[in-house]
Amino acid sequence: MAEWLQLHPIDPQKRFLTRAVEAVRNGGVIAYPTDSCYALGCQLGNKDAAERIRTIRQFDKDHLFTLVCRDLSEIATYARVDNWQYRLLKNLTPGPYTFILEATKELPRRVLHEKRKTIGIRVPDHRVVQSLLEMLGEPLMSCTLQFPREDQPVNDPNEVRARLEKVIELVLDGGACGLVPTTIVDLTGAAPVLIREGLGELAPLGLESA
Repeated sequence: MAEWLQLHPIDPQKRFLTRAVEAVRNGGVIAYPTDSCYALGCQLGNKDAAERIRTIRQFDKDHLFTLVCRDLSEIATYARVDNWQYRLLKNLTPGPYTFILEATKELPRRVLHEKRKTIGIRVPDHRVVQSLLEMLGEPLMSCTLQFPREDQPVNDPNEVRARLEKVIELVLDGGACGLVPTTIVDLTGAAPVLIREGLGELAPLGLESA
């Protein structure tokens, strides 16, 4: 049965975040709020927890997780960032964007795109997840909490609990989130390439809507 912890969205209770960190470190899967949608997360490189998320989302073996990071310095540990990429990331993080970057050797192989050796990186602008990541001291392997064959992500933590209470360890209830996922941008080439238009604005990237 999933533990359900109701957090203050601006000043989340440290004791609840500590329990979430313990759940992640013990191989658990958690649901948590972000600046776009609710997400599922687990410890970086934990194969069993990652497979449980794949089962919930009905992902195939080739679907890649996003690495949810605290800040730019943490991004640089796991992804190669050139000067122009750094300037862009500095301007747009934290925020509702996922950036595809070339991965470093610090990442477990199972997290990488098998052929391209890339990783999706994100820094959410949400106090709960920022506080969680600070206490955890490492990124979360993560994906949007959206059920198979449904058009929109889940934005109500009560629905998360009702539908997942028997298959995940913990729900961090930070109140309702949005229904629009992040904008995904590929930064592995000479200029940004739009992969998915979402919540993040395109103008700062020099891009236009498809």
